[in-house]
Amino acid sequence: MLNRLESQSPDALLALIKLHAADERPDKVDLGVGVYRTGQGDTPVFAAIKAAEQLLVDRQDSKSYLGPEGDMGFVNALMPYIFGSNATMGGRIAGMQTPGGTGAVRLAVAMAHKAGMTRLHMGIPSWPNHAQILGDIGMPWAAFDHANPDGTANVEAVVAAIRGAGPNEGVLLHACCHNPTGIDYSAEDWDAIGDAIAEADVFPIIDSAYQGLGQGLEEDAAGLRSVLAKVPEAFIAYSCDKNFGMYRDRVGAFYILADAEAAGAETLDKAFSNANALARASWSMPPDHGAAAVRLILRDSDLTAQWIDELDQMRERMRQVRARLAEAGTAGSVDLTPLGYQNGLFSVLPLSKEQVVRMRDEHGVYMAGSGRINVAGLTMDNIDKFIDAVADVTG
Repeated sequence: MLNRLESQSPDALLALIKLHAADERPDKVDLGVGVYRTGQGDTPVFAAIKAAEQLLVDRQDSKSYLGPEGDMGFVNALMPYIFGSNATMGGRIAGMQTPGGTGAVRLAVAMAHKAGMTRLHMGIPSWPNHAQILGDIGMPWAAFDHANPDGTANVEAVVAAIRGAGPNEGVLLHACCHNPTGIDYSAEDWDAIGDAIAEADVFPIIDSAYQGLGQGLEEDAAGLRSVLAKVPEAFIAYSCDKNFGMYRDRVGAFYILADAEAAGAETLDKAFSNANALARASWSMPPDHGAAAVRLILRDSDLTAQWIDELDQMRERMRQVRARLAEAGTAGSVDLTPLGYQNGLFSVLPLSKEQVVRMRDEHGVYMAGSGRINVAGLTMDNIDKFIDAVADVTG
């Protein structure tokens, strides 16, 4: 039976990790893996997380199952940070814990498919796993151009795709710190997008994986909140893996916004029961440890302040790197200035696959074949080397 299977291509980024590990050059640079790094190249555990984990060691009295909805204390504690002061939006929002943001995205797409969504519109380039999830679930999708050549958002294409969508169709949006481009929508863009979604009766799925890493916790949630204020229904996929540094603990949440006018609590309960059933069939119960640590942080004012301070330091370091790249101006034929006004961990450089290979082979700079770089992999010690390498392969 197994002979009927076809070999699958290995994940390109996982292959890149192996290549980087095998490179013996002491000045090699890893811009591929999507994790935050300090100015010394480390990916540390937050001190706030360490403190919360110690509290778990001291206080946790059971490892019993949580149920398919997970740690609801964690889910509810996150809501004011995501949705603002009116966190439940008048009782229209329900949520559950998921294994990372990926689990939340998969649950959102599976729910939409089960509810009758016939096609999802998605800006490209996008996080590669978005397309893989859609394909695995069997959700048809259509592409629109997310980015302009000058490094700004192509909001005209977004609005056109939404207005051209048919009945029972949806749109997938990145809440902030777009992966892979780093190109976010302005407040005016979000207003236009929200108006188009409401007028066209399109269902939004919003993926929020990097809140706090762009401009700030409140600023990075503004676009999501703007859309939710205008639409009757939505799904939100949320990740704590980046903004709490919980990568391997897989900490995420899935939220449902229901139409209070047409449905009220009854429809929200019905939707939540379907989410529970899908979660039960997918992972049964979500992992507890990381979410429990986040819950403890968000319920303790001192730990919350410590976490926010650490998050601010992360964001400031990445902003400094982006400012230095923008200051360099043009490297060879590549204009680096747009990176200064983009957000988050990632940006995409207009390099060919051949130039990316030259970056690796000739300069020891490892990056995705698409030209995506993780700016947190750059430090003040290696950033000039990187700029010179770009100039060399594109000059």
